[in-house]
Amino acid sequence: MGFTIEEECPQCGAPVELDETDRLLRCPYCGVSSFLFSDEYFRLILPHKAGTREMIYVPYLRFKGSVFSCHVNGVRYRIADITRLSVPFKRFPMSLGLRPQTLTMRFAKADTAGTFLKEFIQTDQLLAAAEKPLVNSGREEVFYRAFIGDAVNLIYLPMYVTQNTLFDGVTHTPVARVPKGQDIFRSIIDQRPRWSLRFLATLCPRCGWNLEGEKDSVVLTCGNCESAWEAKEGRFVPVDMAVVTGDSPEASYLPFWKMSVQTRGVDITSYADFIRATNQPKAIQKAWEKTEMCFWCPAFKIRPKRFLDLSRRLTVSQEAIDADGRLPQKNRYPATLPLSEAIQGIKVTLAGSAVNKRKLIPRLPDIRPSIRRAFLVYLPFHETVHEMIQPHTCLSINKKSLEFGRFL
Repeated sequence: MGFTIEEECPQCGAPVELDETDRLLRCPYCGVSSFLFSDEYFRLILPHKAGTREMIYVPYLRFKGSVFSCHVNGVRYRIADITRLSVPFKRFPMSLGLRPQTLTMRFAKADTAGTFLKEFIQTDQLLAAAEKPLVNSGREEVFYRAFIGDAVNLIYLPMYVTQNTLFDGVTHTPVARVPKGQDIFRSIIDQRPRWSLRFLATLCPRCGWNLEGEKDSVVLTCGNCESAWEAKEGRFVPVDMAVVTGDSPEASYLPFWKMSVQTRGVDITSYADFIRATNQPKAIQKAWEKTEMCFWCPAFKIRPKRFLDLSRRLTVSQEAIDADGRLPQKNRYPATLPLSEAIQGIKVTLAGSAVNKRKLIPRLPDIRPSIRRAFLVYLPFHETVHEMIQPHTCLSINKKSLEFGRFL
């Protein structure tokens, strides 16, 4: 279950409600669109009704996404949604429960009034906790783990002190006694918070046209100059894009990342190298020795099992598809998975493709992939009652899986 965030339009100041996965803020009053960007994870505050009291904001780190774990016998996966207290104070509630899902939160900013406590649990520690259920009592060695389609947020629980008692700012229930005349939080206060939330104008940096996308898109497109853009370091940077033309004007287009990859540790520079490394039951053709190796994966969120299956099938088949089409003006599914997370999936796809997993997977820690280039490729799909079917590769995707993926 996701949560709701209320934010003000940076143009007119009107209140706008966002879902957890939203990145594109569209104001229903002035019509201006802005892209949300932060240098790190988003910081959110639960609402309180403590009036003008001095608030103390206690941090909780939250992870939601797909966890992949590569073991000697194969790849395991699950969807995880966990929240952990991020300060070493046992009197605080260890979890926020359902409060983030039932209350409308706001973004925390550096100028927000109140005292913010430092977070002590690092993202790596939280991700290790998310991955732990996939390991059999700690006896199995994990050779590689990946967190794909993930969202990491810091949620602050408001509290206040009155009459030497610390109160929960949401429920107004006492949490702990505070020694009289002592500031027990002095050593863990974030003295100079520098984090910020930026609103990027959704104008094409190349031609000035309006960029297009849906509210959860991480890649925006320009219909005027047919370009694609991704937010990095507080600005839009170009994304190489290709389109495979469908044979029907009613075709739907789904985005995939196509990455030209070279690996070291297990040397893979061509498609023939990949076939040998994964021990595929294919007779290697001479032309494959000069065919660059490309790893594919969906550029949209979907259940981890289906994500791995789609990545593996496209990567193993290496279908020669001519991508010479123009950007379709309609029936485009949004790109909701950034390239940075697709890169994490390269080793997972390699492990999932291996026929002899006991031979290849233990070598994953030594494999170092480098990206030569990457493309966002739109593939055409025919829509049936229940499925989307790709005519070139015969891939099929259940419509319900796509709908569910929008909430991951």
